[in-house]
Amino acid sequence: MTNDRVRGVVVAHAELARALVSAVESISGVRGALRAVSNEGLGPDELAEIIGEAAGEAETILFVDLAGGSCGLAGLQHVRESRGCAWVAGVNLPMLLDFVFHREMPIATLVPRLVRKGQAGLRAHPSPPAGTD
Repeated sequence: MTNDRVRGVVVAHAELARALVSAVESISGVRGALRAVSNEGLGPDELAEIIGEAAGEAETILFVDLAGGSCGLAGLQHVRESRGCAWVAGVNLPMLLDFVFHREMPIATLVPRLVRKGQAGLRAHPSPPAGTD
């Protein structure tokens, strides 16, 4: 299955998917590269059906919020039943921003790149111990 561009579907709890897609569109100026799917009010079968509709027949990367949550499990089910699909858990803005600018890449090359971008976006800076200046 080949397309000019890989489709992206963000699957997350409550309003998170829509918020992530909106933020990516606002930052990048790229519209329509990502579709948002929320699990709100949906059972597992309904969620799986909506994911399938959002993915369609295109090569698709499902970006899910939690690997073991309802979104992650429904997304994984779709990937197992479909060709040309991939699943990435722990979605974040750095990986989605990279996706919108590189979705013409082959999915087998794109997925590891996106995981690296997502991991590289993680940073921590501990606060100094109490009582130090």
